[in-house]
Formats: sequence, C-alpha cells, structure tokens
Amino acid sequence: MSEPHEPLPAKLVCSVLSAVLPEVWPRVVATLESRFGPAEIAFPARPFSHTGYYDAELGTPLSRRVLAFARLVPQGVLREVKLIANALEKELARDDGRRRVNLDPGLLTQERLVLATGKNFTHRVYLGAGIFADLTLVFQAGSWQTLPWTFPDYASPDMQDILSDIRRRYRRDLREAASLTHSRKEPPCPRA
Repeated sequence: MSEPHEPLPAKLVCSVLSAVLPEVWPRVVATLESRFGPAEIAFPARPFSHTGYYDAELGTPLSRRVLAFARLVPQGVLREVKLIANALEKELARDDGRRRVNLDPGLLTQERLVLATGKNFTHRVYLGAGIFADLTLVFQAGSWQTLPWTFPDYASPDMQDILSDIRRRYRRDLREAASLTHSRKEPPCPRA
C-alpha cells in the first residue's frame, strides 16, 4: 500500500493570449501578482498563429506572453488558480461579453506541465468546480515530449524553450529550498 504524501511544490505559470496585450497586460500582471506573489519572469510577447480558434472572440492579430511566478505553490491549487483566471477574464471582457484575454494557468514540475481548463476531454482529469487538469507535456530524457493531444503551440520549439527556462528556474528553487531545510536541521558546529 502506498502512503499518501504531499508532492513537491510546483512552479506556477500563466500564458496570456490577447489581441490587445499592451492594453490589458498591466492589469493582468497586477491582479495575478496580488493573488500569487511576484512574477519571476515575463517572457516577451510573441505572435500567436497556431490556430484561428480564438480569432472571432479575442480579435487579431494575437500575441502571447508567458509569466512564471517566483513563489512555488502546492500542486493542489490548480483548480483555484483557474477559477481566479476565469474571473479575471470576465472582468476584462468587452461589453458584449466576449473575452479580450485568454489566460491559461498551469503547474510546471520536473516531470510535466499541467494546464487547467474548463473543457472536458478523454485525457483530462476532473478537479471539481468545472475545472479539469490537462497533462500537456512530459519531460523525459532531457527534453519535453509531446502527447497526442498536446496543443500545437505547446509543441513548438519556441514554447518549449520558454518552458525549459522556467524548469531550470524551478529546479534552482527546489535546490535552494532543500539547502535552507538542510541548514536548519544541522546541529551548530561545536567550538574547539
């Protein structure tokens, strides 16, 4: 029998997709930072042309920025993070209800990237409150591995470079946390 235990915390990330990114970016960042602490890095905006799925609602041309937050979070918070992101999308929506921004929060660990979504599909696991976990990428043999359902934008080398950078930062954070924990447990050095 396995004994349940808490997994290592994860690096919180959020992809921000919009046709009016410069206009909404400051409010998106301020709101997310007020809830999750400071962003460690915000990657530069990049054109988004992997699908036309969002064009009618968000407008064109679309661009994307990716945020990674400094503070590690428990892996069990993914549902709450997505609910906060959904509320922010509604706050920023146009008068007719169409979104101006699409927020895709997720958790990055050493082994995987899991995004939160409100859409069910065969491989998605229900977290409650209408939110599902989407195993988007796995990290094996030194690189990100796509899955049959991985979105084309997350399969792109450009996005995987960003995620590899975030993963390096995450591993650094884990080492620093382990070092702090280890240093607290060591007895003081005896005086000679």
